[in-house]
Amino acid sequence: MTSASRRTLPDIVTVGQYLAHRLLEVGGPHVFGLPGDFNLTLLDEMLTVEGVEWVGNTNELNAAYAADAYARTSRGVAALVTTYGVGELSAINGIAGSFAEDVPVVQITGMPTSAARTAGALSHHTLVDGDYDHFVRAYREVTVASAVLRPADASRDIDRVLRAALDESKPVYLGIPMDVAAAPVSSAPLRHPLRPSPSDAVALADFATALTDVLAGQERVTVLAGPRIHRRRAEHLLERIADHPGVRVATQASAKSMLPETHPASLGIYLGQMTPSETTRRAIDEAPVVILAGTVLSDVLTGFYSQGFDLHAGVELGILQARVGQVTFHDVRLEDSLRIVDEVVSGLDLGPVPVTEETWPFRAPLPARVAGSALTQRELWTTVQEWLPVDTIAIADAGTAMYGALELQMPRGTDLLASPIWSSIGYTLPATLGTSLASERRSVLFIGDGAAQLTAQELATILHRGLAPIVVLINNDGYTIERVIQSPAAVYQGITRWNWSALPAALAPGVPVLTSQVTTVEELRAALEAASAATDRLVLIEAHLDPNDAPPLLAALGRLAGGAAESE
Repeated sequence: MTSASRRTLPDIVTVGQYLAHRLLEVGGPHVFGLPGDFNLTLLDEMLTVEGVEWVGNTNELNAAYAADAYARTSRGVAALVTTYGVGELSAINGIAGSFAEDVPVVQITGMPTSAARTAGALSHHTLVDGDYDHFVRAYREVTVASAVLRPADASRDIDRVLRAALDESKPVYLGIPMDVAAAPVSSAPLRHPLRPSPSDAVALADFATALTDVLAGQERVTVLAGPRIHRRRAEHLLERIADHPGVRVATQASAKSMLPETHPASLGIYLGQMTPSETTRRAIDEAPVVILAGTVLSDVLTGFYSQGFDLHAGVELGILQARVGQVTFHDVRLEDSLRIVDEVVSGLDLGPVPVTEETWPFRAPLPARVAGSALTQRELWTTVQEWLPVDTIAIADAGTAMYGALELQMPRGTDLLASPIWSSIGYTLPATLGTSLASERRSVLFIGDGAAQLTAQELATILHRGLAPIVVLINNDGYTIERVIQSPAAVYQGITRWNWSALPAALAPGVPVLTSQVTTVEELRAALEAASAATDRLVLIEAHLDPNDAPPLLAALGRLAGGAAESE
């Protein structure tokens, strides 16, 4: 919200209008969700605020996924509105994913009236036991702040909850009874913009001293960067650190290309024993001190805990605290601790790290096989690497798509969006709606047929809104990621077959779409070239692959996962 718009606000607004103004200030104009009888008053009030744009989804889970990707791409707080009970429970899986992946999404639930809640009326969408807080309690498990609003303190609670999302990069919950949505409140607080809480100055200074001591005498500085840097909009600080001589930076899979992979300091991705490059693995595992910047040391991101560095001996920068060795400095924000790293490293006497063909972690793409041969995973990703445009948003669903995309070297200005921590298959198709609305860069989605079946109906929203992503659908007859892990021939690994080429016309009759089916490298190359030219429409490329063919990283995951299961 601009200062001019604050000055023109009426003295009194409704709760719904107040919330809409705050969302415009801390996020973007788009609000995702579905209508339901308990949120209609709220929606009517929110949509009276100029600039708010409603994005109706096909179900609440898809709305949560779309909001998550919107927040990641727009770098603000995203919002979705659901109705009580049936709607908010449908969305809770997506909100849990946002919690796991540190994404600030506000789940807004339209609730029955305050009188009904007080009386314990046996209403529809409830568990008919008179308790209206079952789902409020459920959401406390996957949010960092929540409130059920009352007119007397609605604006205060809205500000408190939204500030928690800003501070912690986590989802939050607002329950708004029907009568409260239209209740009048003062607009005066809107004259004061919401800001994240600052770092503690004393703790920050103490951290700077400790960091200086631990890095003194080091010949080089090694950083493992994680997704929380992206959540705090601090990539520019990471690149500033990488610009110093003597610095090398690897990223976790969920932060791939956060530092441009063409940067001389880039080591590519680190995944413990699954790391594609031995150069990268040794650089991290053998470093005397590793700065863990915004990392998440989960099973998949560490190659099932196969990291070789000493976690407790290094430096760890979290969203709200920093640690040097065994000492933790609380209330130190990640963006501030990164700034301190930049300042300390700039004062070190480090020589440049030589980068040669032997130490550069990226392999040249393998050549495709002879003309006319059947498409394989290797050739799929080699061809994608040759084609992938600059300045796009690549999106890869959990499964073969993600593990294939992780071995790509991203071109300039191209990011990879994935969700390897929560790994809820189907997330990325609605996520493509979110990225397409949040950014002018074209989205390129890689998704398996099994994952796409979970959320395919959101293609309708993408098509009807005139958005034009490229969708590469990997058709391998089911759940190849599960086949790699265990029981590849089991009946549950297969799925029903769909006519994917016919699906867009069924979902959006009359909307122009470019579809193709490919089985060879030549066909894939031609389809991708045609996709680049068709900038005014959605492109769906269905690539047929063998059900048991897997990218190398996925095969490595299967071996490690199998070993982990046997050791338990």
